[in-house]
Amino acid sequence: MDLFGDLPEPERSPRPAAGKEARKGSLLFDDLPPAGSTDSGSGGPLLFDDLPPASSGDSGDVISVEKTVKRCLLDTFKHTDEEFLKQASSQKPAWKDGSTATCVLAVDNTLYIANLGDSRAILCRYNEESQKHAALSLSKEHNPTQYEERMRIQKAGGNVRDGRVLGVLEVSRSIGDGQYKRCGVTSVPDIRRCQLTPNDRFILLACDGLFKVFTPEEAVNFILSCLEDEKIQSREGKPAVDVRYEAACNRLASKAVQRGSADNVTVMAVRIGP
Repeated sequence: MDLFGDLPEPERSPRPAAGKEARKGSLLFDDLPPAGSTDSGSGGPLLFDDLPPASSGDSGDVISVEKTVKRCLLDTFKHTDEEFLKQASSQKPAWKDGSTATCVLAVDNTLYIANLGDSRAILCRYNEESQKHAALSLSKEHNPTQYEERMRIQKAGGNVRDGRVLGVLEVSRSIGDGQYKRCGVTSVPDIRRCQLTPNDRFILLACDGLFKVFTPEEAVNFILSCLEDEKIQSREGKPAVDVRYEAACNRLASKAVQRGSADNVTVMAVRIGP
């Protein structure tokens, strides 16, 4: 099943005049608040003002929204990487850290997924024919063994040894990792689009520490079993369904560690349906 459509290439438009009327139907890239540098479990807030609904207007309006979203995501990843590298180089000794990143933006019933590295976004969708839940991958992993990734690295003067950049770095795209950026490692994300349906249940966002010991299907089914656990009760001021999602994430991360995951494990579940 092909969930995704190709996004049109973004174009920069002249800055409109200040004021709500001038901004209506547009998103100002130059006015975009800076995104915070990220690690495997956190990220800076990003505010989208006056983004027009994707489902309103004619097809030209929808294409304009998609170009805007794509440019916004590309600029945000670029800015985050630049700011992190600037801060990293100012330290003594300089930071050599890096991170994967996965971002999901919902505009009406459309998801836009931007990712780099090997953290992943998985959609849980109910299949009416099979009467089972499916785990659908929304993101694309980036590792240096993939042909296009390896060609970019080699063209930049780097090499891939033992499945790693220069025999060390496990991913071919990342935030940070400054010493590998001159070897073809990039912070440019893949951006994909997915139309939501009434059968969609939740989105699972997790780093590779989870997926080294869980398949996407196993992880989705684990969360579903937790959501059906009636022993998990609501807390004061918090509905039972939210408490169950929170418990599911905690249990899934703990189970990954029990299964022997030696990497850090970050798990987030975003509820869509009931």
